[in-house]
Amino acid sequence: MTATTAVARTLMKSLLFAFVFAASSLFAAEAPILLWPGGAPGSEGKTEPEKVTTSSGGERTVTGVNAPSITPFLPAKDKASGAAVLVIPGGGHSKLCVDHEGDNVARWLSDHGVAAFVLRYRLARESGSTYTIEGHAVPDTQRAIRLIRSRAAEWGIDPQRVGAIGFSAGGELVAQACMRPGDGKTDAADPIEHEKARPSFQGLIYPGRSGDILPTPDAPPAFLACGEKDRQDIAEGLAEVYLRFKRAGASAEFHVYAGVGHGFGYRATTKGPVAGWPDRFQEWLGERGFLSGPQARK
Repeated sequence: MTATTAVARTLMKSLLFAFVFAASSLFAAEAPILLWPGGAPGSEGKTEPEKVTTSSGGERTVTGVNAPSITPFLPAKDKASGAAVLVIPGGGHSKLCVDHEGDNVARWLSDHGVAAFVLRYRLARESGSTYTIEGHAVPDTQRAIRLIRSRAAEWGIDPQRVGAIGFSAGGELVAQACMRPGDGKTDAADPIEHEKARPSFQGLIYPGRSGDILPTPDAPPAFLACGEKDRQDIAEGLAEVYLRFKRAGASAEFHVYAGVGHGFGYRATTKGPVAGWPDRFQEWLGERGFLSGPQARK
């Protein structure tokens, strides 16, 4: 290899990297928004910042959340459908897998006309935590839905089309929020609390605690997905969840991907049918009437 060839190859690699970086930034996130700007109830006196750990493969996990937030990923105005999805990463309530179960999903949705918001919620099972699922993580989820609805006009969102999708522990939180009435608190001093906290639809992707998912006839429509090789309470448990929706007279669609285990999330490098689950989710949103902009007409 000549020196000229080596320089040319180096230049091409640099240009390719720049192109990939620019492409990924087209639908970059906006700055995070605190759910409670004055401090979250139950986090008084906790000022330690979040800790971000990056794996050898370049994926991040987050721990130490004391100031829960949402990060918006808004679509281009000419693509916007008016629908919004709160994206809730998993991590066993001890960490947040914010890339393949968070930002990657939000960018895909934004690119396809759906406003997305990634939730960073308080973790009940990390070492030394004083938080609980029922007392902090679920209220974080409900507050996030209320916050999105409170700014719907600003973000070009229909407040009647604000749903949530969650992965593993995040799916558990989506299900819990959908099983609560979540009525607005009209007498609250905080106007965000006036909004309803129940999602308009739910995406449960290999959710935890499947035995606790007990839909009622008025349950928000559900999109369910998991891998055939996931642990029993999910690979078999989610099938039972689907049957509970059916018995309750509530709407649900269920996908099981052969040869796939837990935690597939969304990565651009994923191969096989499971790589297409976001497309199935978008199709389901359209069929259920939650898309009304350009994306619904494709």
